[in-house]
Amino acid sequence: MAKLSLCLAQLDFTVGAIHNNTALILKTLREQGEQHDIIVFPELAITGYPPEDLLFRDDLHQAVDNAVEQISAAASDCVVIVGHPQAVGGELFNAMSVLHRGECLHRYFKQRLPNYGVFDEQRYFIPGHQSQVFEWQGVRIGLQICEDLWHPQPLQQLLDDDIDLVLSINASPYELNKHEQRLGVLKQRVAEAGKPILYLNNCGAQDELVFDGHSLVLDAEGELVAELPHCEMTTATVTYEDKGIRCAGFEAHAEQNDLAHVYDALVLAVRDYVTKNGFSGVALGLSGGIDSALTLAIASDALGADKVHAVMMPFRYTSDMSLEDAEKQADTLGVRYDVVPIEPMFNEFMTQLGPLFGETETDTTEENLQSRCRGVLLMALSNKTGSLVLATGNKSEMAVGYATLYGDMCGGFAPIKDIPKLLVYQLAEFRNTRGACIPQRVIDRPPSAELAPDQVDSDSLPDYSDLDRILALYVERDWSVTDIIAAGFTEEDVRRVVRLVDLNEYKRRQSAVGPKVTPRNFGKDRRYPITSHYRHELQRQGQ
Repeated sequence: MAKLSLCLAQLDFTVGAIHNNTALILKTLREQGEQHDIIVFPELAITGYPPEDLLFRDDLHQAVDNAVEQISAAASDCVVIVGHPQAVGGELFNAMSVLHRGECLHRYFKQRLPNYGVFDEQRYFIPGHQSQVFEWQGVRIGLQICEDLWHPQPLQQLLDDDIDLVLSINASPYELNKHEQRLGVLKQRVAEAGKPILYLNNCGAQDELVFDGHSLVLDAEGELVAELPHCEMTTATVTYEDKGIRCAGFEAHAEQNDLAHVYDALVLAVRDYVTKNGFSGVALGLSGGIDSALTLAIASDALGADKVHAVMMPFRYTSDMSLEDAEKQADTLGVRYDVVPIEPMFNEFMTQLGPLFGETETDTTEENLQSRCRGVLLMALSNKTGSLVLATGNKSEMAVGYATLYGDMCGGFAPIKDIPKLLVYQLAEFRNTRGACIPQRVIDRPPSAELAPDQVDSDSLPDYSDLDRILALYVERDWSVTDIIAAGFTEEDVRRVVRLVDLNEYKRRQSAVGPKVTPRNFGKDRRYPITSHYRHELQRQGQ
């Protein structure tokens, strides 16, 4: 009777940290090697994912080769399966190596290289064409890497080799509803093959990508046997025995909380960006509004209160309510909180600019100057303390340019950059279910930038219930103006929103990086030219 014990290592690997990634693999091998027959690590674990143009460096490949040799030599008690780039005769492959006692027993090259959305693997890798089956202790394991499983053909190749189970290593980024997508694909592959699938995913954040872990084990009937935690590093033992498969301690959950998944992904994104880039902590402007309130909660949960500095920078238009709510939230979370009025700075700027402005009317220039005073303060604080400034703008604002360049857009990381405004409110309410920290009237009050008397966002923008839906159709699904209008929105609102999205590409190019959550973020997902007259073509076509 064939029996096999596998350890799935859902761990966090840092891009370019070949020494530290290898050390983490060796540490796991020391801790788990005697208890398991095989230890499995994610796609490109040795380099981290995605290594991007680091892959053009010869010295990187030498370091990877040395790491593979080191891991192979240490794999004496068990087999190690690990992902890494592999150069062969001037060509580069996304590889999966099976290592034991100083030898590479098998090496599989990824066949399907994604080249859409945030992926550009065809820029670096050559696709493999041969399937690989690894037999250990009488169990035949078909090897796959990530995108291979999203297509039926690579798995069909394996079925000719009489496999017992499929092992897939992955670096699959998180986005809304991604768990359901993965599970649906895996169930389809099991239905086609009639074999169990072990799906191991990377867990950690890299710039705008969040790898959420959430690894899966399915049996030969397509039933979900186990799922590893969302956005948590862990190891799990999977036992294959007499064609049955089990994974104790990681039972499947029938219901998934999408808000919890999004929130935890944002927390992981902030934690990894700050720690991996060596910042001492973070600073942010706390306005008393919903966006900065949510950002502060995420930062505190990610790093701990002692590494978060909230700064309220009031002006003559800042309401007492904003002052009170900002202080209340900071006190609740226990973060450092300071109040620095910007009126003296603003007045001095206006004095110096007066001769240049002449008799011109007051307009958004003065509003933007308030925001830029705040940006200067925060960036000076960052320079002096080594902290990272968190920008607090949301996706709805980034889309239509309702944010001030060199003002509230200042910062090195933007945690809610891909979070539409209505989702900001939902996440704030969700966070309070884990312990109230965002004052309720921050959630209830009409949103306002407080840059002019009695100002509210609806003075300049459609209601967010309409705005977010229009943006989803135009930005994420590429609908035309006429199709969006036909979906039930006013022509005036649609044309205004589309125009603002197109005009503000230059702002978004200068904005801080932020974690991807929606199906199409502003960044790697959506690559639009800044200088573009396509909108004029649409106008000619009456769209």
